[in-house]
Amino acid sequence: MDILQTLVSEFHLKTQHVENVIALLDDGNTIPFIARYRKEQTGSLDDQVLRELADRLTYLRNLNETREKYRATIEEQGALTEELAAALDAAVTMTELDDLYRPYRPKRRTRATIAKERGLQALAEALYAQDPQGEDPYALAEAYITEEVPTAEDALAGARDILAELIADDANVRKRLRVVCFANGYLTSKAAKQEDSVYANYYEFREPLNKVPGHRVLAINRGEREEFLKVHVEFDPAHALRIVYSEHLKDDCPSTAQVQMAAADSYDRLIFPSLEREMRNLLSDAASESAIKVFGINLRQLLMQPPVKGRVTLGLDPGYQHGCKCAVIDPTGKVLDTGIIYPVPQFKRLDQAKKTVLGFIKKHKVEVIAIGNGTASHETEVFTADLIRDNNLTGVSYMVISEAGASVYSASKLAAQEFPDYDVNLRSAVSIARRLQDPLAELVKIDPKAIGVGQYQHDLPQSQLSETLSGVVESCVNAVGVDLNTASAPLLSQVAGINATVAKNIVTYREENGEFTSRAALKKVPKLGPKAFEQCAGFLRVPESKNLLDHTAVHPESYPVAKELLEVCGVTAKSVTGLQEKVDAFGIANLAEKLGVGVPTLTDIIAELQHPGRDPRDELPPPLLRTDILGIESLKPGMELTGTVRNVIDFGAFVDIGVHQDGLVHISQITNRFIKHPSEVLKVGDIVKVWVLSVDIPKKRIGLTMKQPKNT
Repeated sequence: MDILQTLVSEFHLKTQHVENVIALLDDGNTIPFIARYRKEQTGSLDDQVLRELADRLTYLRNLNETREKYRATIEEQGALTEELAAALDAAVTMTELDDLYRPYRPKRRTRATIAKERGLQALAEALYAQDPQGEDPYALAEAYITEEVPTAEDALAGARDILAELIADDANVRKRLRVVCFANGYLTSKAAKQEDSVYANYYEFREPLNKVPGHRVLAINRGEREEFLKVHVEFDPAHALRIVYSEHLKDDCPSTAQVQMAAADSYDRLIFPSLEREMRNLLSDAASESAIKVFGINLRQLLMQPPVKGRVTLGLDPGYQHGCKCAVIDPTGKVLDTGIIYPVPQFKRLDQAKKTVLGFIKKHKVEVIAIGNGTASHETEVFTADLIRDNNLTGVSYMVISEAGASVYSASKLAAQEFPDYDVNLRSAVSIARRLQDPLAELVKIDPKAIGVGQYQHDLPQSQLSETLSGVVESCVNAVGVDLNTASAPLLSQVAGINATVAKNIVTYREENGEFTSRAALKKVPKLGPKAFEQCAGFLRVPESKNLLDHTAVHPESYPVAKELLEVCGVTAKSVTGLQEKVDAFGIANLAEKLGVGVPTLTDIIAELQHPGRDPRDELPPPLLRTDILGIESLKPGMELTGTVRNVIDFGAFVDIGVHQDGLVHISQITNRFIKHPSEVLKVGDIVKVWVLSVDIPKKRIGLTMKQPKNT
């Protein structure tokens, strides 16, 4: 297989660009670096396409390695024919290669191997030949009677076992059955035990294999693992046998009936169980891939939520018996004050709680309150809303923050290092406050799988999920950029070219030598070599540097170009007024040629000089802050509300409408036009207008619609 041309064809890219990407990857360059600083070589491919291309490159290389390994093994057995060699060369998936290699793979002891040991191979070949002029099978079998094979029927049975395995190993039969089964088969499930459960909808379930949605596949798989469901693939055996017979039977031959019996046995005993596993795996793999993709999209949108900058924030980690933990942090995330309150009415300590929080607000000029959405969140939110209203705190608002992963972080070694004097619960309050101030900087400290913006994450292939989510985190961190003098080690470790060890070394160097005053000073950090510097430098910002280019995303390798650009246009880095007009007068292409740089790189340099330190998150709508709360009892069908999308899944989206429970907008209620997936319309963090469809107070379920009712 020509990997280069395969990638060019599949991704519809220019050969030179793909060739350059492969070379850059093989040279140890990171995806963020290639996407940002090698645009001329890649045709300005974004990081998502580059990751897909890199993954596909790895797959195709593994495919070629496997192909050669199988070829060598078959050749050692003396079984490699020109036809088989051509089939191996033509295989484009691992499944096709495995099918071709199946007859030559070392097998455990089977009925067929036992029959071969008893000398029945020749009889099997004679039967399979289906010679129209051949002898009666029983007459043929007489010659193979031995002490181990006492009768002609025993000899024929053994020969059929050999033929059954031969037919089961037929790559063409398997390929045809796979296609037809997926097109015509059904996934079915039945109750495995007579008791109610969350899987009750699947106690009598049947849906075409090619139509069953991924979230149902994952739900059924979980129900089967928890022993509530018995799951099968249903496929018409008559249809399947017609395919098998068409490949292996000849008409009107004395031995055809024996081959037909072998084929039927092969399908029932060997092929269909394997086919059923393949169909289940196919569905599970597709469902997992889709779920991981959705998880990645949601995570990206969550991490790229606009930060609430420049505000003193009070973080509240709600609780009952152990109280609600409080932490006040300044605009940079530094802890100013901590405490514990009991805002739940049953503890009869509301007055003290109000006094404490009002004291925090007045003393530190708190402007925004972040409330965790865990245990006692509703009571804490009611307390906060009442406090704001009753005390006319017009400059104070609040937001309920997802606690997902906060407990994981607060009990981690990292949290202990950051806050050695605070207990686990107070650390959690700090984390909740920081999540509002800068979601990206805080959430990178937590395993992405624990952030809670996916579905069935514990059922997905963990290595694949981790790889995808890590790529999303890396992409977001590098898109935003990192302040070299304030970033934590976990945040630094997500910068291209910096691993966990180097990140710790950067923090240690900063603590021992004071803040960095230039990007060049990074070269003094232990174990940060030239390659790592090349990869990371452009993504690190040094606001304290006298060189204004160190404040931007301009890469040090492009500093000479940036300086020459400023000279040619007659402006300075401190005052770029008129830069765009000069560039337009020259013409960007002419200017790029004069400076000896590509147009994409020059365009990026100009943008950075005009907006140094620009945060792409600032261009997004700000988060929805609240000053009042609704109870689920207050909701009525038709009521119009504004909410924030918290999670997007296959069958809809969950929206925070200021009630403790998020409401569900089913996919059918998102828009009047047909959509395949809610992510086509919605993303995590979107502020949306919704109307209440239904309220089930006992089950705490809220149904919402984004389609405006006709009577409103």
